[in-house]
Amino acid sequence: MFAEDRNFGEGQVIDSVRNAVRSIDKDQPISTISTYNQIISDMQAQRGFSVTLMGIFASLAMFIAAIGIYGVMNYSVSQRVYEMGIRMALGAERRDIFKLVVSNGLPLAVIGIVIGMGGAYFATRYLESMLFHITRTDPMIFISMPLIMLTVALAACYFPARRAANVGPMISLREY
Repeated sequence: MFAEDRNFGEGQVIDSVRNAVRSIDKDQPISTISTYNQIISDMQAQRGFSVTLMGIFASLAMFIAAIGIYGVMNYSVSQRVYEMGIRMALGAERRDIFKLVVSNGLPLAVIGIVIGMGGAYFATRYLESMLFHITRTDPMIFISMPLIMLTVALAACYFPARRAANVGPMISLREY
């Protein structure tokens, strides 16, 4: 009969094991005794820490990517203020300027996403031992992550595009 069947606590089980070992050999050293639940809990804690750390780094990487896309788009818009002022003076509407800026940023983001997904596909071979209840090529992950990154890229392009669309022709022409 197992000790768990008799409603022993973990401390009582450990004491029972120590007493059983001492009754057989008093000189046998007993340094560490752990229950199965303790061993599993320790293993899960280590993996949980690794997964949490990877999640933090992934979030940080996404934040850095968003800042990078924003910086490139903002710089591009600031370099093209004169061009956009001329477009507005020739009859382009704000939504046309907005679409122009976003359509310049999204192809770069899509290229980055494709390269990143290719790298992720090959990196999962090395990270497979850390994956819980998913396969290496889980379709949900490989569909949702590009959509999330595309959303982040759209958000990073939105503010420079809005700034460019609000530039009046006289303001941009006066600056140059």
